[in-house]
Amino acid sequence: MRWKDERQSDNIEDRRGMSIPRGAKIGGVSSLVLLAIILIGMYFGVDPTIILQGLSGVETPSVSTQQSVDPTVKDDQRDFVAVVLAETEDVWDKAFQKMGQTYQRPRLVLFSRAVESACGVAGSSVGPFYCPSDQKIYLDLDFFEDLRTQFGASGDFSQAYVIAHEVGHHVQMLLGISQKVKELQSRSNASDKNKLSVMMELQADCLAGVWAHQADKSRHILEAGDIEEGLNAASAIGDDRIQRKTQGYVVPDAFTHGSAGQRVSWFKRGFEAGNLNTCDTFNADRM
Repeated sequence: MRWKDERQSDNIEDRRGMSIPRGAKIGGVSSLVLLAIILIGMYFGVDPTIILQGLSGVETPSVSTQQSVDPTVKDDQRDFVAVVLAETEDVWDKAFQKMGQTYQRPRLVLFSRAVESACGVAGSSVGPFYCPSDQKIYLDLDFFEDLRTQFGASGDFSQAYVIAHEVGHHVQMLLGISQKVKELQSRSNASDKNKLSVMMELQADCLAGVWAHQADKSRHILEAGDIEEGLNAASAIGDDRIQRKTQGYVVPDAFTHGSAGQRVSWFKRGFEAGNLNTCDTFNADRM
């Protein structure tokens, strides 16, 4: 992926090495459920806010880290994230202008080990996530190493796909899709809630594909093998592959993010069309 010397977004908060308050709260759930949340996030590496939203009351152990980031030191990883975020800003600025709207750019928070967000406190094991309550994306850069070693998804474009996917959740929030889905889930049984969650995640994959198409069209950011890297990352975190890896069998009714095939298909659909309107995952005939 061509990213060197490109514009970097100013919407980066670098909290790496910072501590979080002792006794910060997350969720009115037992320690076993909290552990399950962490494990789910660790294996899926995607937005955990569907699990976290609405929980209140459990006190987390304090997390303290030493300040480890020297702002004077060259940081290629941070620069890369800032460039990818800037590319998403450029693409969605134009897309929203065409719809007669103004794109509200999200902030991206870099953290290490644990972070406090408006959606609660999260450890790095939950992976990257978007919190609609503060309109921020949270990312521990160590996740990219986990993506390579645990999921076999390497390359800079696989990392860009992860960021673009989380930005996709922000786009859904701005368009009112997230709120509509939340309302539908409040009236749904567990199985239907999961199906709605899958549709949300697949749409975010599709929106990541739209971003890749438009960014390459305007700036020629893609190099040979980049799309394959993105597709590999989408496939690696499919529900079926994760379930088979962790429990040895697949339970489709328990999917919350989509199968490997679905995630690849919707990313490709967005990339090939380059059009927001093609990402209608909520049309049952196209699922």
